Amino acid sequence: MNIAYKRRTDDCRFMRVFEGECLTPAPVWMMRQAGRYLPEYRKVRKTAGNFLDLCYSPDLATEVTLQPIRRYDFDASILFADILLIPDGLGQNVRFGENIGPILEPIRSEEDFRKLTVENLHDHLAPVYQTVKQVRAGLPKKTALIGFCGAPWTVATYMISGKGSPDQKDARLAAFRRETWVQELIDLLVETSVQYLCKQVENGADLLQVFDTWGGNLGELEFERWCIEPMAAMVAGVKQTYPDVPIIGFPRNAGVRYKRFIEKTGVDGVSLDTSVCLAWARDNLDDGCVLQGNLDPLAVVAGGDRLEVEVKHVLDTMAERPFIFNLGHGLIPETPPENVARVVDIIRSA
Repeated sequence: MNIAYKRRTDDCRFMRVFEGECLTPAPVWMMRQAGRYLPEYRKVRKTAGNFLDLCYSPDLATEVTLQPIRRYDFDASILFADILLIPDGLGQNVRFGENIGPILEPIRSEEDFRKLTVENLHDHLAPVYQTVKQVRAGLPKKTALIGFCGAPWTVATYMISGKGSPDQKDARLAAFRRETWVQELIDLLVETSVQYLCKQVENGADLLQVFDTWGGNLGELEFERWCIEPMAAMVAGVKQTYPDVPIIGFPRNAGVRYKRFIEKTGVDGVSLDTSVCLAWARDNLDDGCVLQGNLDPLAVVAGGDRLEVEVKHVLDTMAERPFIFNLGHGLIPETPPENVARVVDIIRSA
C-alpha cells in the first residue's frame, strides 16, 4: 500500500462529495474545459507546434490546464493530455491532423500487436507526470485535480482502426474474429493504464476519471467483456496501491447498463451522458456512487433562457444525492465562453 496519498476533504468541497455529502451549490467542472473554445488556449496552441508537442510540454500543458480555473473558478481541474498518449508511449505511430483528429498506424494483426513495447513507456510519459506536479502546485488548495486516461476498449478502437469512427467497426470485428490478440491488447492497456493513473496520483492527482467513450456501442456480451471487465481490473489495480483515491467511470451511451457497470466495476462515481434520464439515474443507481453530469453541451452553445431551464432541471433532479455538475460530454469549439460563465453563475446562485 502506498500511504503518500491522503484524500483531502477539509479544504476541498469537491472531494467531500465522495464522503457522501450533498452540497449546495453543487461542485462543478466541465469535460474539455481547457480547449479550443477559449481564446487563451488558441493562443498557446499556436506556439506549441503540433498537438502532441503541447501534451508533452509541461509548462504549456500546465498553462492550458489552469486557464479555465482562472477564468471560471471551477471546483476541479482536469489534466490536459489525451487518451492516446499510452499507445504513443507503447511505440504506435500517433499523430493528429489539423481538423482531422487522431491518425495512428493501425494494428490489424497479432504481428502488429507484437511490435508494441512497454520498455520506454514511463520515460515517454514523464512530461505528463511533470505537468501533474506543476498543475497541483499552481492550483488553489480548494480545487481538486483530476487525473485521467481512456478506457482500454475506447483506446483499442483507435489503435485497431487507426482513426476515430462512428461505429468502431474495425475493432468490433477484430474482437469477434481475432479475440485472442485483442484480449491481449486489452490486458496490456489495463496494465499500462493502471501504472499511468498511479503515477498521476503519485504526482498530485486527487481523483481519477476513465473515459470509455465508445463502450456504449457494444452489444450486451461484448459490453461485459470489453468494458466492464477491464474497468473492474483497472479499479482493483489502482486501489491496490491507492485504496482511497476516488475513481469515476464514464461508459458513454451505456443506458440501463450503467447500473451493472457500477455494481461490477467498483467505481466511486459515474459520469452520465446526455441521453441518461436523470430521474431514473437518481432512483436506480447505487446511492453510494457519486453521479456526475449531464447537461447537453449544445445547450451551452445555444445559451439564452433555455440554458437556465436546463441547468436548473439538472440541479433540482439531483438535489438529494451526492452530485457533481458537469456536461453529458465535452465542451465543443463553438461554445461562447460567456455561456460557460453563465452556467457557473446559475449553479452558484441556485
